[in-house]
Amino acid sequence: MSKTMTAKSNRMLGLTLTTALATLALTGCTTNVAPPAQVSAAKAQEALAKGKGDRAVTHAEAAVLATPRDPAARALLGIAYIEAGRFQSAATTLTEAVALGDSSSRTLTRLALAQIAAGQQAAALATLGRHKDALDPADYGLAIALAGRPQEAVHVLGNLLRSGTNTMKVRQNLAYSLALQGDWRNARIMAAEDVPADKLGDTMSKWAVLSTPEMYHRRIADLLSVKMVQDPGQPAMLALRNFDSVDQLAAETLVQEQPIETAPKGDFASRFGTGELPPVSQSDRPAERQAPALAVAPSAQRAMLGRTSVAPPETATPSGRFVSREVVQNIPATARSVPAAARPTAQARTPAPAAQPALAMASGDYRVQLGSYFSMSDAQTAWKVFLKRHPELDGAEKVITKAKVKGKIYYRVAAGGFARSSAQGLCQSVKRGGAGCIAYAASRTLPGTIENNVRVASR
Repeated sequence: MSKTMTAKSNRMLGLTLTTALATLALTGCTTNVAPPAQVSAAKAQEALAKGKGDRAVTHAEAAVLATPRDPAARALLGIAYIEAGRFQSAATTLTEAVALGDSSSRTLTRLALAQIAAGQQAAALATLGRHKDALDPADYGLAIALAGRPQEAVHVLGNLLRSGTNTMKVRQNLAYSLALQGDWRNARIMAAEDVPADKLGDTMSKWAVLSTPEMYHRRIADLLSVKMVQDPGQPAMLALRNFDSVDQLAAETLVQEQPIETAPKGDFASRFGTGELPPVSQSDRPAERQAPALAVAPSAQRAMLGRTSVAPPETATPSGRFVSREVVQNIPATARSVPAAARPTAQARTPAPAAQPALAMASGDYRVQLGSYFSMSDAQTAWKVFLKRHPELDGAEKVITKAKVKGKIYYRVAAGGFARSSAQGLCQSVKRGGAGCIAYAASRTLPGTIENNVRVASR
């Protein structure tokens, strides 16, 4: 089966969109991604050029796994799914590409066509309605006809033709829309403008077969010259929800304090709005602090297994709710003055649980983000607490990175100098204590970072 534009034109004159799905002009799909993703994306493009849809899917999926939040990588995967005849997977993946910021006309058009072929008519109409102004009018007209509104398509394409855009593409899209509307006389007249007389009858017969409502998927497959297959859907491991954004990476679990302590401070954004966070009072800075009760979104590999909250041995218990914006962790005190009546009858203190044995840590170029704070002083204090809580951090690099998210400045605290496996093992240890963390390569700049390595020191 030929994948060239010429062959597609022979199959259905004028019904090719401004961006044929077999072409490989994917501007920006590999320019901002890591080398492993570049290699996989290049192999996917090569496979598409040879018409090998399944092979293209394999390589494009690898590119998405390497850079899961890159919209161009997901757009490339969506194209590969379409070429392989997997429209349900394509609709899911292209929806994610758009959610990540891909607003190009070609991606939006592909998304609408994939949704139509997958039987998602309402979603396709919503996509077309939401992005009508961004789409080529000729593409929009044909897509809206295929989505079940041929009358609107005839109106749009007719106006386009009368306004001077008298091209073969507009004429044939209008002819096909007239056929889908049931106006076969005018459809034949318009099609005859470009279809040779000896092929006109065959063209009209094919349109008649494809015009029935139950042929919605066949219409798209025929238009794009692909063969539909049984589609299991996008693999769960590729779902965008598994890969947290930078806001979620710095999110915390809100802490509920025990009744004998002061009421929890709550989420700062709900209390202070867009104002500055007030200075940390001296009462909040005791001589010895507990480790911050924080929770950041887990790494992509762990996110698929779900989040679990395990109560730490300290007085604070994670609530398990993650917020979708970067917020700071409080540094709870180990002891606060309370009225005598509120103190327990027994004055003897319960011994602290025995510390977990330190893991054997290998050196490398991975870091573990442990928390996010509003001030450098709080970040420095938190680091000291982390050192006491986690013996594995002995000898690690202290990395405090300045970031700006939604107009606010944060100081992210991370430990560096670990091998990948050691960083992941440390994260598991931190999570077992009821907190959270994220392991990432030191070469990766997290979104929002405005100054790398504000403070780096070896301990």
